[in-house]
Amino acid sequence: MTGFGRRQVAEAFAPAPLTSTIEAPPPPPPPSAPNNELRTLCLNQLDPSLVASMPADRLLAEVERLLSEIATERRIQVNLREQRELAGDLVNDMLGLGPLQPLLNDDSVADIMVNGPDRVFVEQNGKVFLSGVRFRDASHVANICQRIAAGIGRRVDESSPMVDARLKDGSRVNIVFQPLALDGPYISIRKFAKRAIDLSKLVEFGAMTQHVARVLEIAGRCRLNILISGGTGSGKTTLLNAISQMIDPTERIVTVEDAAELQLQQPHVVRMETRPASLEGRGEVTQRDLVRNALRMRPDRIIIGEVRGAEAFDMLQAMNTGHDGSMSTIHANTSRDALTRIENMVQMGNFGLPSRSIRQQIVSAVDIIVQIARQRDGGRRALQVTEVCGLEGDIVILNDIFAFEVEGESDTGRIVGSYRVGRGRPSFADRLTYFGLDRAWNSTLEAAER
Repeated sequence: MTGFGRRQVAEAFAPAPLTSTIEAPPPPPPPSAPNNELRTLCLNQLDPSLVASMPADRLLAEVERLLSEIATERRIQVNLREQRELAGDLVNDMLGLGPLQPLLNDDSVADIMVNGPDRVFVEQNGKVFLSGVRFRDASHVANICQRIAAGIGRRVDESSPMVDARLKDGSRVNIVFQPLALDGPYISIRKFAKRAIDLSKLVEFGAMTQHVARVLEIAGRCRLNILISGGTGSGKTTLLNAISQMIDPTERIVTVEDAAELQLQQPHVVRMETRPASLEGRGEVTQRDLVRNALRMRPDRIIIGEVRGAEAFDMLQAMNTGHDGSMSTIHANTSRDALTRIENMVQMGNFGLPSRSIRQQIVSAVDIIVQIARQRDGGRRALQVTEVCGLEGDIVILNDIFAFEVEGESDTGRIVGSYRVGRGRPSFADRLTYFGLDRAWNSTLEAAER
């Protein structure tokens, strides 16, 4: 998951005070003609084979030395600071992703959005603003796009103008090329934390209370089927990673993802990722293909990074056929919306099942829905922890175990609220008793009510 704190990449859920505005530095001026000349002369003298085999720090020192020699020989007026900046730009272009490399190295940056050569937006502390980073021109952006695509054996051009990719550090990348991109190539990068976040950290960041975290810990330990719902950038993957740490290390876990984002810590994890079709339209492997194959791999749990299509049916089948403790995420605004989306996804698969039959499968499969959101103060919070109780007629009965209620905001602009606790015997009470966690569950809810 991405990090949003200024100093800690892990602080994905920490809200930013609204009273402190982040001032974006003004865009730097375009490169001057002497700098362009110096850049060209330096590139002409560098041996590509030597560059590829040289460590970044040694290459930087070599480029700085070469720039100084060329500037002296050609009497190009450039000061030491400009030489160092130009050397850094050249090394980033040769070994990294050009102007984006400093942003990728900055742990406080969560998302990078390139809307053209001179409009690069970033997200920090839950807020999006225009950065001072810029490319030389649209061709420079296109070259970076080609480098990203080539890194995963793909290509991006007019015949294949959209590409999903993953960087070496696990960051997820989406590229939109001309003619679809009207203002030059677009790049969207979602960065992920370099270290895993657990439930205690989420409590520390204000994403939930200790009682909510304890309930989710119990849910993970007693193998409840959990669906995490929320909008884009709300922290679904981070929360899924945190809950997955409750899985016993002896269990065999199979993960299915469109783009690998999960960071499971258990030793017995089998990771699978979808594959898009080739330019000839062949070779596509969908999430549904992988989920169906996962059932043949003797999994104890199946974790789907995000359910978004007909694989929802296979996910329900897996949850209903002995793979308790399976988890997934889904895009939805409320817990009930999440169930409606699953029903619609199953119907997308043209299975011909009536709505009531689909709802019966959902009720039998899903135990808990966790609704999270990124709120207006920039913080990510768990808004609902909802139990799927059963079916009454054609209506799915839900019970909010926890529901966050906004009470106002603090002097620093942070949202202040508390959790309303819903009591009652859960539909999975027998599971809690089987794992010896029924007393812990009840005592947690009792403490939360005080």
